[in-house]
Amino acid sequence: MGEPFFGERALLMAIVGEGGARSAGEAIRGGADLVQVRAKQLSSRNLIDLVRQVVLEIGSAERVVVNSRPDIAALTGAWGVHLPESGLDAPSVRAAFPQLRVGVSRHDRQGLDRAVAEGADYALLGPVFETPGKEARVMGVAAFGDAVRRLPLPVFAVGGINLERLGTLLAAGASGAAAIRPFAFEATTREEARRWRLALDVRQ
Repeated sequence: MGEPFFGERALLMAIVGEGGARSAGEAIRGGADLVQVRAKQLSSRNLIDLVRQVVLEIGSAERVVVNSRPDIAALTGAWGVHLPESGLDAPSVRAAFPQLRVGVSRHDRQGLDRAVAEGADYALLGPVFETPGKEARVMGVAAFGDAVRRLPLPVFAVGGINLERLGTLLAAGASGAAAIRPFAFEATTREEARRWRLALDVRQ
């Protein structure tokens, strides 16, 4: 397994779904650091196939994170697993799969403090801005900054993020950004990743 990239620069995580194997490769080629495979509707067998396709497209399993399924992450050699706030807990997953990095989704400072106590390697925090289906849970930049202040854990901002908002989020304390929509279309994913990478690098 590769070592984490945290601390070297602001990171970009591209989140891809069921049809996203090619987009995953394009995202990495454009400058994304990590790809999270999030396809909860797939059967175990089909998810294994998808993760393996993503690994082939990227050329390495060490930039791949599998959502919710540590067993499949371990089976495919992925770098890590990403856990929703409700579901498997980080200590149990780490005990069963010590080779995996463990990321978690959180929505407030209390959840982040719990992630630190449980030994998570990173967290996604949001939604920071409006995103379909989660409008009632929007936290905003000020609340994001308050939540990550003096936190000994890398935190990706997620939810409704665009290029114009990256600088504000980095200034508020984000370690990077995670997104779905910019990487949803194979034909434009590499250019989108390139633009996001440039914006993250310029605004640090």
